[in-house]
Amino acid sequence: MKPADTGASTAVGAADTDADPAFATTPATDSRMVPGGPGYRRMSFALFLAGVATFALLYSTQALLPLISDDFRVAAGDASWTVAAATGGLAVFVLPMSALSERFGRRTVMTASLAVAVTLGLLVPFAPSLGVLVVLRALQGAALAGLPASAQAYMAEEVSPSALVSAIGLFVAGNSVGGMSGRIIAGWIAQEWGWRIAVGVIGVIAVVCAVAFRMLLPAPRHFTAGSLRPRVLLGTVRDHLAHPLLRRLYAIGALFMTVFGGVYTVIGYRLTEAPFSLPQGIIGSVFLVYLVGTVSASAAGRLVRRLGRRGALYLAGATTAAGLLVSLVDSVVLILMGLVLITAGFFAGHAVASSAVSRTASHGRAQASALYQSMYYIGSSVGSTVGATAFHAEGWPGTVGVGLLAVLGVGVITLLGTRAARAEARHEEHPATV
Repeated sequence: MKPADTGASTAVGAADTDADPAFATTPATDSRMVPGGPGYRRMSFALFLAGVATFALLYSTQALLPLISDDFRVAAGDASWTVAAATGGLAVFVLPMSALSERFGRRTVMTASLAVAVTLGLLVPFAPSLGVLVVLRALQGAALAGLPASAQAYMAEEVSPSALVSAIGLFVAGNSVGGMSGRIIAGWIAQEWGWRIAVGVIGVIAVVCAVAFRMLLPAPRHFTAGSLRPRVLLGTVRDHLAHPLLRRLYAIGALFMTVFGGVYTVIGYRLTEAPFSLPQGIIGSVFLVYLVGTVSASAAGRLVRRLGRRGALYLAGATTAAGLLVSLVDSVVLILMGLVLITAGFFAGHAVASSAVSRTASHGRAQASALYQSMYYIGSSVGSTVGATAFHAEGWPGTVGVGLLAVLGVGVITLLGTRAARAEARHEEHPATV
């Protein structure tokens, strides 16, 4: 297996650049989009808006969990299901939706998914009970399943390999902006008018993003329709799950999201309790730290070129772990500093891992990305529920403990990839004689 197949190069320089197709020069006959070329800016902005709408809707209740708990008179663990149901619905349906995108096209599936999701978003504020709210959120997550994998497959097909990491980084940056703006806006609105009005406003914002997305996204030029036959789909999934690098990347995505989902589900409860007792608007503003994620995701391509893919994952994991430890101190300033580090590490790690999936898959890219997204959002659901349960039992240190275990898993898996790459390199350098 070549260094590029293991997740990183082992050195930095011209030799690595020549060996890695992600950084190879695009042939003159290649009509795929490149930075500065026709359609690239429209594509980037359209998918950025899709990312904004996806994360704003998907996590629209996360910053409002204390208010939802009070309204329905339920514990943090019960209210957290409004987040876990949405991410769980996405995780379950992302693979079937990716199969539809193989048959009917990426842009068509993304457009339909956003249309259904924003419609449900306008119904969520009228939920009469926690049970109905959870069901609506699960349906919303299932609808949003058509976005992530289809978007990555669209970029893998339409964007030059030399620009793919940066393009996916911008899409992930849109995720961070959506998550940040949705939580901040919802927090301040909820402080004055309650969580229902806040969620409704997020739904309206998502409608605007969805319309602009459809108007801006260029028509695909390199899409080839695939088959919807279950046997073909299962064969493609089996191929991806048999690939050692893809399996590692799927696990890394899930573990990073376990940390992120747990921390941001619980942080509102921590800051509303003594000794902080912060109002809902201030708590929503905490999510301004998502701007750090926007920067770190956008810089993922440069990070990989400097450190290699595995080196970037090591750095992302170490940054996340440092943030978890810093956040243990009962100081608002240090908690914010910890969130900055956690957010930077998470978004960098996610951008690196997700772009590696798109590059590694030689066929069925939508299914490869869908499997990554499925594991990623399973990690979010697990992090939300387990993190909230740990907080109820042990307080914030319990949530941090869950996060540190997940980061340790990232480090172990990346180390296994490093050892596998070195063993393969030794084998290619000194092949056994027959």
